[in-house]
Amino acid sequence: MQTAGMRRHATSALPWDAARALAHAAATPLAPCSLPLADAVGSVLATPLVAPSAVPPVDRSAMDGYAVCGSGPWRVVGVVKAASGLVRPLEDGQACTIVTGAAIPAGTTAVLPDEEAVVSAAGQAGMVAGPVSSGRHIRRAGEECAAGETLLPAGVAVEPQVLGLAATLGLDRLTVIPKPLVASLVTGDELVHRGPSGPGRVRDAIGPMLPGLISRAGATAAPLVHLPDSRTALVDALTNTDAHLILVSGSSASGPADHLRAALAALGAELIIDGVACRPGHPQALARFDDGRLVLGLPGNPLAALTAFLTLGVAALQRLRGQGLPPLPVAPVPGGLACHPHSTRLVPVRVGPQGVVPVGHGGSAMLRGAAGADALAVVDPGPAEAIAARLLPLDPGARPWGV
Repeated sequence: MQTAGMRRHATSALPWDAARALAHAAATPLAPCSLPLADAVGSVLATPLVAPSAVPPVDRSAMDGYAVCGSGPWRVVGVVKAASGLVRPLEDGQACTIVTGAAIPAGTTAVLPDEEAVVSAAGQAGMVAGPVSSGRHIRRAGEECAAGETLLPAGVAVEPQVLGLAATLGLDRLTVIPKPLVASLVTGDELVHRGPSGPGRVRDAIGPMLPGLISRAGATAAPLVHLPDSRTALVDALTNTDAHLILVSGSSASGPADHLRAALAALGAELIIDGVACRPGHPQALARFDDGRLVLGLPGNPLAALTAFLTLGVAALQRLRGQGLPPLPVAPVPGGLACHPHSTRLVPVRVGPQGVVPVGHGGSAMLRGAAGADALAVVDPGPAEAIAARLLPLDPGARPWGV
């Protein structure tokens, strides 16, 4: 790292959209690795998911019942179990009992489900009848995918259903971009971590939020660290933290207890963003060390810290995960939302069929509004009221609404 002072590549109070895009561009995607399926959930596919063979590999029964040949009634001539090998072909008028997933015998024209079968006698020599149509309840070879077919592109988040699909394909490992590691440094001599606030003391509301936000954004949260209002303590913590993204809460403004910029300067970090023109959340900062680690300065007020994480933190994490910065959906605002002449407003709202409705309690120190909201309405600067707004999900892991 450089120690001659912080390199400033930032301009004060960047527009909200520009700051979000710059935070995304400032990160470098993590190197791909191969992980066992059990460890890959939450990561991102680094390469397309390609089927090594057809699924299913042979024609299979989609129901418990009878594999039949021709039109009924049929004489039951055998039993096919899921784990059994090949059986002799069926001839016209013959049937065999079969279970779901078992390979159907050659000559099978349909599968008659148990609940629709009329059995006239017990045993293999019995007769069975029921309604069928050609090909009914047969899962054909390659019905789900053919060998060599691309099923998912690179960049898809590995959810549990993706793991199930990979297992269906016979895969035991996936090549993924792993989840970034995020450290949280919460500063403040005035903070208390148990019980209520009091004169000169403030209950820490940001620390309890961060692990869940980090997890929902597709990253791994390192244990939370509380620091006093000390430049030396902050420099030491930044030096000894190996996380890909370091969140520093309560030290990003310019007051006497705000040491982040001085600490970054002492460590030779590159200041990329120095303030964002948004309300709440203006005094946020983003810096980068020579080794690629990012430092995000969060404001000390809870809602301002939340908006800063959703603005810059989520954008940086998406890039670390190898993902693009998705556009935000737009929703109507039936009652309108007042614009600020110079700054983007971030307003807690509920999303409904007719659009969005503000829930109130959107001051920078308040979390009541955010706790009852679905999203933050992104209200662009302007001279009048906004009748439509983009939606920034309060849950970083949520998919955008189709509004």
